Amino acid sequence: MNMKRNYISFSVFFICLFMITQIMAQTSTDPVLVNISGDKITKSEFLNVYNKNNLKNDVIDKKSLEEYLDLYINFKLKVKEAESLGMDTVSSFITELDGYREQLAQPYLVDKEVNEELLQEAYNRMQQDVRASHILIRISPNASPADTLKAYQKIMNIRNRIVNNKEDFGKVAAETSDDQYAKDQPATETKAATKGNKGELGYFTALDLIYSFETAAYTTNIGSVSMPIRTDYGYHLIYVTDKKPAMGRVQVSHIIVTLFPSSTAADSAKAKAKIFEISDSIKAGVSFEEMARKFSDDKTSAVKGGVIPMFGVNRMVPEFITAIAKLKKVGDVSEPVQTAYGWHVIKLLEHQPIEPLDSIKSSLKTRISKDTRANKSKESMVAKVKKEYGFKEFPASLSEFHKVVNDSIFTGVWDKEKAKNLNNVMFSFGSKSYTQQDFADYFEKQISMGLKEDSAAYVNRIYKQYIEDCALQFENDNLESKYPEFKALMKEYRDGILLFSLTDEKVWSKAVKDTIGLKSFYEENKEKYMWEDRLQATIYSCSNLVIANKAQKLVKKGKLTDEEITKLLNKDSQLNLSVESGKYQKNDNAIIDSIPWVKGITPNINTKGSVVFVKISQLIPKQAKTLVEARGLITADYQNYLEEKWLEELKAKYTVEINKEVLSSIE
Repeated sequence: MNMKRNYISFSVFFICLFMITQIMAQTSTDPVLVNISGDKITKSEFLNVYNKNNLKNDVIDKKSLEEYLDLYINFKLKVKEAESLGMDTVSSFITELDGYREQLAQPYLVDKEVNEELLQEAYNRMQQDVRASHILIRISPNASPADTLKAYQKIMNIRNRIVNNKEDFGKVAAETSDDQYAKDQPATETKAATKGNKGELGYFTALDLIYSFETAAYTTNIGSVSMPIRTDYGYHLIYVTDKKPAMGRVQVSHIIVTLFPSSTAADSAKAKAKIFEISDSIKAGVSFEEMARKFSDDKTSAVKGGVIPMFGVNRMVPEFITAIAKLKKVGDVSEPVQTAYGWHVIKLLEHQPIEPLDSIKSSLKTRISKDTRANKSKESMVAKVKKEYGFKEFPASLSEFHKVVNDSIFTGVWDKEKAKNLNNVMFSFGSKSYTQQDFADYFEKQISMGLKEDSAAYVNRIYKQYIEDCALQFENDNLESKYPEFKALMKEYRDGILLFSLTDEKVWSKAVKDTIGLKSFYEENKEKYMWEDRLQATIYSCSNLVIANKAQKLVKKGKLTDEEITKLLNKDSQLNLSVESGKYQKNDNAIIDSIPWVKGITPNINTKGSVVFVKISQLIPKQAKTLVEARGLITADYQNYLEEKWLEELKAKYTVEINKEVLSSIE
């Protein structure tokens, strides 16, 4: 027994010795620089903040280092005081910090590599404009497998008509597409008849359409029909008509002779003859703008000489875009071109090509983050989290959950009580498990009345969504332990919010609200806020010597006010005389600085472009500014005073110990 006791004692001693050694090793590698009443600031913590705020200095200057340390200690004292007052437990503080954390966490919850790939892909696609048509067979995003298969077979049969039977895409689109714009629409009581576009989408570029649709269009050859593409709208076939170098953005003027769906052949011939006559006149030297004002049927742009706002490739019909592509330089005018709206002549006014990636990277990232392609980054991140934390799934638990769900979910009557007996684990990340009850809570919140679909498919979809949300939340919850720089940044934000709140209470707002204290401070320091010797003077600026002489006489007589003199002399021109009055001290005004400071009226002074004279009414000796006159400066000084007094109180309340040896070791 004694041997056992001795062995245990020796083991405990060895463990303690090992722990002490580890602590000493850690202390030696990152020693404490400052101790503020038990709150220890290590050398690395201080250097991290110092280096971040002194980027211009490659070499550490001892003086600036000590000055910054003093400021950092003051900062930490204020934060400690805020903590002692419980300001870090106030709900408004917690809410604000959570808001900042949510923003700061976002870059950590996406796959940066995938994001960069998406960015480069989008920019590469922006270098090319695509013209395409489509056929749509509508189907709900959450359709049953049977309905999905039926829609797929239908669109494949349509594709077979075009690809194998060589039927015209536009004709088939007008017959079969669920896109209403593909078909001719008859007139109604409230709407005129419209011509169908036969699936024509015109030109577009990256980020103009749904990502899956865009990808299919960019990867399908000109003259080819894609395989069916699934979007939230249903299945699409895409026929690519053209691909050309990107137009970018342009501004043009145009003249249009309008045609309507109801126009006869005679109307069409007449419109064509008119536009060619207009075009010939412009070629002969008649102003494009004048012809637009006189003859364009687009009255909104006609009054501006035909100018329409700048636009991108997806804003105009394809024939219009094709005509612009032929205009090589600003000022070029197109040949007459026919579109669905009539006949046009187009003049190029400005062309803005696609900017370099570095110039638009920020805005492009924002657009990508709001686009469906951002799901690729999310999916990749979820996959990484699953792999890193050993994701485990228990399919039997999902099968059990299916048994407590039926079509009642689509009437909004399902509640988690139906799953009250289900408590098994559904999946896990690391040591954290997610049970059927956890999923029931989540599932209940997703229920909403809507289109009926297959209930099993609905459960599977919500379950997949739940796993993704849990994966990202799990990663989010571990950011501080996983990324030291994120932890440090969150601490900076936390301390910064506390500092701002308490400083506002103790200094900034107090200086504004404490009118008695401000007045007392002003009275004690009045000599700091002094006016130098000043003049009460009026400066008369005249357009020429004749006006100056007339003004001089009127001022000397003293019968008219300055306003009356100005009105009298400015009858012929508002520029004859201008008058400026005020109190001036040295360096306020060049004219005032150049004249003798003697009461009376000065002789005329020739300046660049005018003749000036000055009437000095009063010499004002040096005197203190009033509180009203210097309130801004006095308030700022009072704030500094309050902060100094507050810091004195904090330094008396908390002990500050600086390890001089550690400080001197910083190089």
